[in-house]
Amino acid sequence: MIRLRPGEVDLATLRDIHAGSGPVELDRGARPGIEAAARVVAEAAAGDAAIYGVNTGFGKLASTRIAPADTATLQRNLVLSHCSGTGEAADPALVRLMMALKLVSLGRGASGVRWAVIEAIEALLARGVVPVIPLQGSVGASGDLAPLAHMAAVLIGAGEAELGGRRLPGDRALAAAGLAPLELGPKEGLALLNGTQFSTAAALAGLFAAWDNLAASIVTGALSTDAIMGSTQPLRPEIHALRGQPGQIAVAAAARALMAGSAIRESHREGDSRVQDPYCIRCQPQVAGACLDLLRHAGRNLQIEANAATDNPLVADGHILSGGNFHAEPVAFAADQIALAIAEIGAIAQRRVALMVDPTLSFDLPPFLTADPGLNSGFMIAEVTSAALMSENRHLANPCSTDSTPTSANQEDHVSMAAHGACRLARMNRNLSGILAVELLVACQGIEFRAPLATSPALQRVVALLREHVPALGADRPLSPDIAAARALIADGSVARHAGLDLPLEVS
Repeated sequence: MIRLRPGEVDLATLRDIHAGSGPVELDRGARPGIEAAARVVAEAAAGDAAIYGVNTGFGKLASTRIAPADTATLQRNLVLSHCSGTGEAADPALVRLMMALKLVSLGRGASGVRWAVIEAIEALLARGVVPVIPLQGSVGASGDLAPLAHMAAVLIGAGEAELGGRRLPGDRALAAAGLAPLELGPKEGLALLNGTQFSTAAALAGLFAAWDNLAASIVTGALSTDAIMGSTQPLRPEIHALRGQPGQIAVAAAARALMAGSAIRESHREGDSRVQDPYCIRCQPQVAGACLDLLRHAGRNLQIEANAATDNPLVADGHILSGGNFHAEPVAFAADQIALAIAEIGAIAQRRVALMVDPTLSFDLPPFLTADPGLNSGFMIAEVTSAALMSENRHLANPCSTDSTPTSANQEDHVSMAAHGACRLARMNRNLSGILAVELLVACQGIEFRAPLATSPALQRVVALLREHVPALGADRPLSPDIAAARALIADGSVARHAGLDLPLEVS
């Protein structure tokens, strides 16, 4: 059981939830605060004072008063009207993470919902009921209204959900899981819809995949360095200590460990006419290290956001306060930072691929890593594929957070665009794992051309892993299946694990 303590949930726990590591529930110590805030909202709903979202309309309609007898209808209508998303459905793992984040946010005891709302979300997670959430429709301010509305709809027996591999109407999914629809109380629809949980979940999913790609890129970069008989002098700790950047120091240390014991490296310490390697080899710690630091910075901010109360209004010290915690600017910035790191990891990896297939730069490797160039094209077009993926990621890395448009009759006149900023990370990570897959294929082929010299023991394990799934390239054959197999090894962490690389995503 994964138990969520509001305000204390860390990235490791969030990653376990995203990976589907077990049932999830809110720490029971949060219940008194949740129920106290619910009493404040209930009293306000029965009173005469206008309280936004409790006895008023929403957005531009906030000045419209709602009679006490209509508060339940108000909340239900809010959920149904906001189910306006479009596009493909979000990955179930992302939806589970989003629901867990909503539990954490409500668990702060500032949203004014009853404990029954917590139990209803927990029940969906426990019974495997996954709301169908369209990916498009949020601009990342006033919260992720449309995506969260699609989640809330299932709680009240509307919308759609997946259960046991079937897509069902919300009421049928609840019934099949042995659950009853939730009747919303005052403010509860608004509390479920307001918040940054969809954007944050998508950004976290992007962060986790980017981190795995970064780890794999350190391994493929070491393989490429040995394949072109590159120097390890740029990895010396004295160089990196003089700069002091923690990510750079960590990447250089990891690369040194990966290449330790390489006979290929030892073979050209003396008599090598080359003075310096190209930047894509020599500056790997500087580039990958900067990406490491950037991802950790984004992770730190997303961990804070994951523990935040982000709906509106909020209950604090017995008062109901209107504010703007739903504005997802911190998530948008984090998503843009992750995108920059993804693009740069791929950019330098692609240059290493280009280096290895070019006989004028690869230090005597055959053209395009084929033993019979001319008759065979080898990895010629695989390198072109890596270039196409790199270019696409460059375009996708352009910031989303700088784009804003007024919505809701100009009431919501500045928005974060965090949702699509975060959602694009999945595509970018797929592209990056494709680039690294090509690098893995080319680098392993290059290392095998150095026989009888052998690479390091750590990197030999990676070459052996690849060869369990992809044979060495002899005569030309379709390479798409090879790239797909190598990409799977990158994406599931196998490459980093077999190399013995332990690179924890830790933030302070």
